[in-house]
Amino acid sequence: MADITRRLGWRHLRGAPTAHIRHHRGTELLHDGPGLSFWYRALSAALSEVPVDDRELAMTFHARTSDFQDVAVQATVTYRVSDPALASARLDFSIDPDTGVWRGAPLEQLGTLLTESAQQHALDVLARTTLASALVDGVAAVRERVAAGLGAEQRLPATGIEVVAVRVVALRPEPEVERALRTPAREQIQEEADRATYQRRAVAVERERAIAENELASQIELARREEQLVEQRGTNTRREAEENAAADGVRAEAEAARTVKLAGAEAERSVQLADAEARRTERLAKAEAERTVRLADAEANRAVRLARAEAEAAREVGEARAQAQAAWLRVHADVDVSTLHALTGSRLAENLPSIDSVTISPDVLTGLLAKLGVRDGT
Repeated sequence: MADITRRLGWRHLRGAPTAHIRHHRGTELLHDGPGLSFWYRALSAALSEVPVDDRELAMTFHARTSDFQDVAVQATVTYRVSDPALASARLDFSIDPDTGVWRGAPLEQLGTLLTESAQQHALDVLARTTLASALVDGVAAVRERVAAGLGAEQRLPATGIEVVAVRVVALRPEPEVERALRTPAREQIQEEADRATYQRRAVAVERERAIAENELASQIELARREEQLVEQRGTNTRREAEENAAADGVRAEAEAARTVKLAGAEAERSVQLADAEARRTERLAKAEAERTVRLADAEANRAVRLARAEAEAAREVGEARAQAQAAWLRVHADVDVSTLHALTGSRLAENLPSIDSVTISPDVLTGLLAKLGVRDGT
């Protein structure tokens, strides 16, 4: 879109290098060319902007094959405006003098023209082709036919349009038909996969059989070698037993001789020890008898002395007690009976155990008071 600015009632247009500008005032053509820049008055100017760059037109349409199957065609047409003057005369490329926006929709008209023309040639090719052939060679056939048809289309050059390239992206059947067409290939692939699986299993079984045979042969060889090992171990054990028996015999003879020598030496030593022990026992017995006699004499003397001392002491103690008893009797001979009773009670109290409490009944208390009253009266 051209860049338009305003200045004091005038307009300035600055075009792009890919936009062809045509400026008319009345019937006079004032400016004509791409990338122009000029001043004009909006009330008297008629402007057209024709794009001259290559443009891509993507299209998708449906077609029917000879076996009445629907396919979707995806294609792209590259075109450009080769004659801007002719194109602006056949299509409305005029722009607003104030905003630079197209008054119509010329590119949509070109798109409709190219799409319908390409669709017509594609439908013509696919209508005489089966679905299988269309899916295999339909892309190239449709591309060549559409390119040839657009090149031979008289209306495009008359409009100033040049087709640069035609590309057909894909031809797709309906989803159900596409899945149905994929089924044989999938089944074949699955069969090949199953065949490969079976072959792998067969190879694995064969390898397992070979491994089992190798293991069996190894076990047989191991058993044979183990048998040889057992025989060799038995031979070695017998030889070792014989050698051990011979060695045990030699050791037994040596041990017997040594035992005889030790027994003789031990007997002689025992006799010597017995003699020495007898002599020692005799000496100890004599010493013990002498010691016993001396101890008996000393004990008898000590017992006599102790008996004499005890008799003397008993005699002296008896005399002292007799004197004390006589003195006590002399002291108490002249004392009245009540005093003796009081002394007897005090001596008895000294030998009685500890008394925590004394309970005096009224009868006892009355008798005591009565006795005290009688004593005071006398």
